[in-house]
Amino acid sequence: MRRKITIYLIQTVAIAVLYWILTYIANAFQLANGLNFQLRISDALTVLPYFTPAAIPGLFLGCFGANYSMGLPTADVIYGSLATAVAAFASYLLRKKKFAVVFPPIIIIAFAVPAIYTFMLGFDEPPFWRSVLMVGLGEAVTCGVLGVALLLGLEDYRDKLFPVDRPKDDKADAPENAGDNDIETTNEVTGEKKENV
Repeated sequence: MRRKITIYLIQTVAIAVLYWILTYIANAFQLANGLNFQLRISDALTVLPYFTPAAIPGLFLGCFGANYSMGLPTADVIYGSLATAVAAFASYLLRKKKFAVVFPPIIIIAFAVPAIYTFMLGFDEPPFWRSVLMVGLGEAVTCGVLGVALLLGLEDYRDKLFPVDRPKDDKADAPENAGDNDIETTNEVTGEKKENV
């Protein structure tokens, strides 16, 4: 149990730091936020709930830290991060349908960011629906293209990067005939089969 918690915490922190760093890089090119068009490459990480539930708090913390460090309005820091967490949770619920995990972040963030700036912060320009379209296009690139590429790239390394504790099944490790007392042998000369009990 302790090992499972440790793995969960390590994954959470690693995802949060990675999100923060990738957002910082995107912000250096002025792509991390905006209502006209934003290409926050860190949102490619929103596919990670497919691999681990630790991505949910990891993405929330990473988004919160990144938004706060960029000096975004408090409403965006709080509600933008919550929108990312909700999208991550929705993706986790869809994890059994691999490529469906990209849709919650695209849809939720496309509506959440313009809603925050239009209805909470009172921005008139650009209009709400235009912002939804532009933010949605950015999310479609980061989640739908980069996210799918990340998902496919990580799948071969799933057990190494996202280990889970599985109870040891002694029966599964034992040979199929380990419990059998009957052993079948063949006489090499006559070819007759003989059972030893």
